[in-house]
Parts: sequence; structure tokens; C-alpha cells
Amino acid sequence: MKPMRGNPLPGSLKGNRHMPSQRGHTLAEAMIAMAVLGFMIVSLYAAFSSGFAVLRVARENLRATQILAERMEVLRLIRFDDALPGFIPTNFTAAFYINNTNSMIAGGFDYTGRVSILKSPVTESYAADLRMVRIDLTWKSGSVVRTREMTTFISKYGLQNYIY
Repeated sequence: MKPMRGNPLPGSLKGNRHMPSQRGHTLAEAMIAMAVLGFMIVSLYAAFSSGFAVLRVARENLRATQILAERMEVLRLIRFDDALPGFIPTNFTAAFYINNTNSMIAGGFDYTGRVSILKSPVTESYAADLRMVRIDLTWKSGSVVRTREMTTFISKYGLQNYIY
């Protein structure tokens, strides 16, 4: 066997010469690579969008819980005789952004609340000395209306004086 003269073309095996048009990727390989890259980019965008949406809803729920807890704490500061709809405002609004009195800025909204003071649902002898307070909170998140509620009882003589 005779040794080959000259340098073989780059990419050729053992001196076999390939035509220049046979090197590189085919159109089908390039199209598949672009499709896979496009799928990855769309998936990444969807993951980020979903993550930010979940975070936004979690913030809204946390703020709703803060508002409900704040309103319930007000009830601890009043006397039993003042726990009536005339003394406690039955309707209220609270801003999403706590530091801004005008929450209607980019992405802001208001929570709308309603306080209901009802007779106690129990039938025991101390039912007249017990009131049930329910606070409902509603807000619109995008196109979805969300609600939360919190219920508690107010007793005339404190909980420690009742026998269960």
C-alpha cells in the first residue's frame, strides 16, 4: 500500500477525502435544535410567570390575614356593651399597600370588609352573654374575586368564668 501524499482534508478519516458539501449539520438537525430551544424558552417563561402569579396571590392572602387580625384585635379593646353594630363600623376598606393611602397605583387595589355582630349560636344558659363576630373580606385579584373570613366570640364576663 502506498502512502498518501499531501495533507488530508480536515475531518477526513485516514485520508479519505469528503466533498466540502458533506460537512456540517443538515437542515433537519438545525430545525430540531431550534424547536428544542424554542420549547425550552417557552417552558422557562411559563415557569417564571406561574411563580410570580403564585407569589402575588400569597402576598394578597397574607395582607388579607393581616387586615382580619387587625380588626379582631380592635374587638379586644372594647367593652362588651360597645360590641354593637352602631359602635363598630360594619363596612370598611383597607389598602393593599399599607404605606400608601391611595392604593390604586400600579397593581394596587382595596380590600372591602364587612363586620357582622350576631347572637351566639349556642343554646346554653350563658348565650345572652356571648356574641359572635364575623369579619368578611373581599378583593378582586385580576379577574378573580377572592374572599376570606374570620369569626370569634365576645363574652360579657370573660372566658374564664364559664363552665364547659
